[in-house]
Amino acid sequence: MMGLALLVPAALAVGLPLYVVVATRPYRYADAAQVPARRVAIVFGAGVVNGVPTPALAERVRGAVELYRLGRVRKLLMTGDNSRKDYDEVTAMRNLAVSLGVPAGDISLDYAGFSTYESAYRARAIFGVSEAVLVTQGYHLPRAVYTCRALGIDAVGYGLPDWLFNRAHMAIWYSPYDQVRYTVREALAIGKALVDLHITHPLPTFLGPYEGIQ
Repeated sequence: MMGLALLVPAALAVGLPLYVVVATRPYRYADAAQVPARRVAIVFGAGVVNGVPTPALAERVRGAVELYRLGRVRKLLMTGDNSRKDYDEVTAMRNLAVSLGVPAGDISLDYAGFSTYESAYRARAIFGVSEAVLVTQGYHLPRAVYTCRALGIDAVGYGLPDWLFNRAHMAIWYSPYDQVRYTVREALAIGKALVDLHITHPLPTFLGPYEGIQ
């Protein structure tokens, strides 16, 4: 009986992430030139330090700019955490994108994207996004694509390198410890996402007036 009690959680911990990975495989791309065209790219926050994007976040912004330059998208939606005056992911994201040549008028900011679920929900409800390219690291992309599609967005994903190398600087930016930690955290996050999407259906922390992307 004890063995069964341990086996079920272990099976779920492996099976649920595998299900999400398999279900989203047709919608995930690693080559920007192969990404189907969509009007909007959604770029998910990944932390800032003293107002500067972390390496992971900077890579996401550069990936979105690459899609913009290739004509795969025409607008960028930066979504992240601005829950405190001294912590503002999306403004840092916009500033980097502008410095890389994207006109500020083609960038929209979602200051209340506190999680992947909330970012996806708000993209649909507040910003009127019905189709999008999602830009994030490969480990996060299956959950992001699954969440957006379950919430009514025709989403495909552009997956950036995660565990190995930053393409711009060719430097390892995840230690072995980080790799294990993020893998476990992502498995738990997938489980929570499935509960949110199919059982509890929570509202985001903030909604607000409609701000459709023009």
